Amino acid sequence: MTDRAPQTVDRQLPTEESRDLLALVREIAQREIRPLAADEEEAGRFPREVFTLLSESGLLGLPYAGEFGGGDQPYEVYLQVLEELAAARLTVGLGVSVHSLACHGLAGYGTKEQRSAHLPDMLGGGLLGAYCLSEPAAGSDAASLSTKAVRDGDDWVITGTKAWITHGGVADFYTVLARTGVPGPKGITAFLVPGDAPGLTAAVPEKKMGMKGSPTAQLHFDGVRVPDARRIGDEGQGFSIALAALDAGRLGIAACAIGVAQAALDEALAYALGRKQFGHPIADFQGLRFMLADMATKIEAGRALYLAAARLRDAGKPFSRQAAMAKLFCTDAAMAVTTDAVQVLGGYGYTADFPVERLMREAKVLQIVEGTNQIQRMVIARHLAGPETR
Repeated sequence: MTDRAPQTVDRQLPTEESRDLLALVREIAQREIRPLAADEEEAGRFPREVFTLLSESGLLGLPYAGEFGGGDQPYEVYLQVLEELAAARLTVGLGVSVHSLACHGLAGYGTKEQRSAHLPDMLGGGLLGAYCLSEPAAGSDAASLSTKAVRDGDDWVITGTKAWITHGGVADFYTVLARTGVPGPKGITAFLVPGDAPGLTAAVPEKKMGMKGSPTAQLHFDGVRVPDARRIGDEGQGFSIALAALDAGRLGIAACAIGVAQAALDEALAYALGRKQFGHPIADFQGLRFMLADMATKIEAGRALYLAAARLRDAGKPFSRQAAMAKLFCTDAAMAVTTDAVQVLGGYGYTADFPVERLMREAKVLQIVEGTNQIQRMVIARHLAGPETR
């Protein structure tokens, strides 16, 4: 396993402040995250203390307003931070992305009073968030969710089950989408639910192929009472809030995917330069050289794609199509690159002694979360050709 930060990344950052920020992230990744990643993933240990450190370092609220405790950083910079964290350990990089997703609704659609009351602790006060949209019977078809919120005076009473919740059971707050009205997307409302709310319980975490250190669990809402002051946006606005969050979140997944791919390339390159066969480093053989070249090209293309989408977002321009493209391409690239990295290492790549087998297992989930890549293709096609007529 390499003990260095990736050396093949030539980042073009907009300011001196952002360059210092990335240097800080790399230092934390090298000192606090990467050395423990393999053992902690094997043990299934969630690194809560790392998220506390990131919060104290101002890294959990980077794309949000400084007025409420955020970092005032453009998405162009925030996503490169995610990439660096994911390269060190996907549980951390993806966890920061999920936390940012959980903050998105309140930051973008909450009242000034709500944001002043909650965002400082969410963005820099040590709290950790989770995002509750999917359900056992409502995954890709999220608009068919059945968790209900019923008005009772000044409160809402939430009943139902959410599924596939990253940080389920360990989060301090949840952004929850629940049905408050008619069937379909127009009957959904968003709520900010405390992690310790009475009636809220988490199931045993799922046993996953990868990211074993990141708890993924069902959440059960058994008459969870939430004040109307914790409703985000208007009644019936929840689904549009969710879609806006997912557009931004897909860029986070794309950046994490490139981080995983970069880590795999770095491992494969270091191994190929050091491993000798037939009297030469295996990096001298054209078959492997071409594999490494293809891996590097996929990574550079993916990074350029997610950064182009981020710059559109930063400029206030539509970016939904480009976000879907970035999520699709970058996660497919990560799966291809990590698979090739295992091949470069040969038999060693198939063992847990080297991190590439873990990286390959982790890459797979990125093709699934926050909209499968089949859903991304549907989103892109709709932007190109309009809605389906069937």
